Amino acid sequence: MPFHVTFPQLSIPTGLAALAMVITTLANGQAQDPLTPTAPEPMPGGLAPAPLTNGLFPVGDFQLEDPPSLQGLDGSAPMPAPPSDNVVVNLVNRLVAKGILSEGDAADLMIQAQRDSEVANQNAATAALVAEDLAMVEDEDVVVSYVPEPVKNRMQEEIKQQVMAQAKAEGWAAPGTFPEWVQNMRFFADFRGRSDFTMFPDGNDNTGSFPDFNRINRGDPFDVSGTIFSPQRNVEENRSRHRIRVRFGAEMDLGDGFTFGARVASGNDINPVSTNQTLGSDFQKYAIWLDQAFLKWETTGTTSSMRITGGRMPNPFFKTSVIMWDDDLNFDGLAIHVDHKLTDRISPFFNAGIFPVFTTLFDQPFNSPDKADTLNKWLQAAQLGAKVSGESGDVNAQFAAGLFNFDNIEGELSIPYIPLTPVDAGSTDDRRPTFAQKGNTYMALRDIIADPLNDFGSSRQYQYFGLASKYQILGYNARLDLDFFEPVQISLLGDFSTNLAFNQADIDEVAVNNRGPVAEGASVGDFDGGGNAWNLGVRVGPPLLTNKGDWDAHFGYRFVESDSVVDGFADSAFGLGGTNMEGFTVGAGYSITPKVNLRLQWMGASEITGPPLKSDIIQFDINAKF
Repeated sequence: MPFHVTFPQLSIPTGLAALAMVITTLANGQAQDPLTPTAPEPMPGGLAPAPLTNGLFPVGDFQLEDPPSLQGLDGSAPMPAPPSDNVVVNLVNRLVAKGILSEGDAADLMIQAQRDSEVANQNAATAALVAEDLAMVEDEDVVVSYVPEPVKNRMQEEIKQQVMAQAKAEGWAAPGTFPEWVQNMRFFADFRGRSDFTMFPDGNDNTGSFPDFNRINRGDPFDVSGTIFSPQRNVEENRSRHRIRVRFGAEMDLGDGFTFGARVASGNDINPVSTNQTLGSDFQKYAIWLDQAFLKWETTGTTSSMRITGGRMPNPFFKTSVIMWDDDLNFDGLAIHVDHKLTDRISPFFNAGIFPVFTTLFDQPFNSPDKADTLNKWLQAAQLGAKVSGESGDVNAQFAAGLFNFDNIEGELSIPYIPLTPVDAGSTDDRRPTFAQKGNTYMALRDIIADPLNDFGSSRQYQYFGLASKYQILGYNARLDLDFFEPVQISLLGDFSTNLAFNQADIDEVAVNNRGPVAEGASVGDFDGGGNAWNLGVRVGPPLLTNKGDWDAHFGYRFVESDSVVDGFADSAFGLGGTNMEGFTVGAGYSITPKVNLRLQWMGASEITGPPLKSDIIQFDINAKF
């Protein structure tokens, strides 16, 4: 049957129509106007268009009149209107008849023409509406009242693609990704809920033998003339406390080896060795403290690495117990760490740092125009150690030896003077510790003159107290891990510390505590403190409780003499914190989920020297982290 195509009511774009006309002209091989109707020619295979009664093709008369013109919206020169749909359809029929186009290609061409026509119709309608709106409003108040849905969709898609391309190029948004600053930051947090039960066995001395030097030194000086008791520690009334610890921090990779880190934490006060917050204060809100803030630079080579950290940082030294440094203690200052892989089994390391412990307040003393001399207390420390592994990898050891020297941390007797009121400062008041626990030996800081103004020493004896000993601590730490029973690991832990600056004779001249029984005819007992500390422990279980059902258990014994370490930085839990204690620790943990675990611990401590003091502490914790 004859082949012909029909496409009624089309508005063919100018470009497509012109292209069709050129192709048709070339196909005819003549200069005849392609828009002039001609008699149909037979199609290949005997097919021919079916003429109508007027002798034209089935699309009807396609004689052109003078085409209308369209004025551009911007006032540009008018563009000629495109040829009518009849013209293009006849052109396609003629190409098929001449065998230039196949029937399939002709059909595809007409489908494409229809699609272009629909878009052109939509654009024309939009242009008409815009022109109508422009004629109705002022130049500065142009409003488009209608945008056809296909045009709107196309505009939305184009805008979306442009925005996404910009987002991807700048790295601030893309499917499944995050901005660069988020990708370079690691957040972490933990929570601990604790029930703490402290019990005092019978026999503790409750006659006022345990002054709270920390409370005295952090408040107004205490009048030691004997009219009232000094602040005293609880040694006989059992207590139960329910406490929480919350910590939240982040580390950001700054590039080129630099990392910024910060952490905030809960806590009752500025205590440097505890972030516990005791519950039960009429539902008042609790404080959050800046716990860490540091800048770190690291470089790593094939066999060696180095790290320099400045600010308020985690403990930079290797340790195996808390007899010298509490786990919650952070260091202010500058530290360096260097390690080197000597062989596949031996890797020595070196830690060192300088840390300001105290500096005189800028306006100290506040109530006097005569300001105190500047006093800076420092900790300088260096530690050398190594990591050693067995040939099979089932035995690993780590050990270190370090020297920790404290400058100006000891007390010093003031220039003789008469304090008439509690605010009359002494020349060495800054020598008192800003924080202390218990156990260290203390001395009086103020040399108060006996005078009629103070009843010849029987009144107005306003006193502060400082450390009686200097501290230059040599510490040894060792850990042996046995991995024969993976995932269970057996760890043997040990450390020993000795205060090289401890001098019993010098301390005996000034000590106000840690004295033995009073001998007959003497006013005070002999000083009975010491300068050594040691700890032994064993731990069984995986290194970390990271899987549901993981468990661990630990056992330890410690012996910490009065002036072996600085009590303000030592363990805050055992024996209620500090030094001059010995005893056992037993505990176990169990992981109920990979992120949540339970822990139970008992600590039994006894005073080494001085009046009798014992305590039993039970702690039950629930820990969560991410």
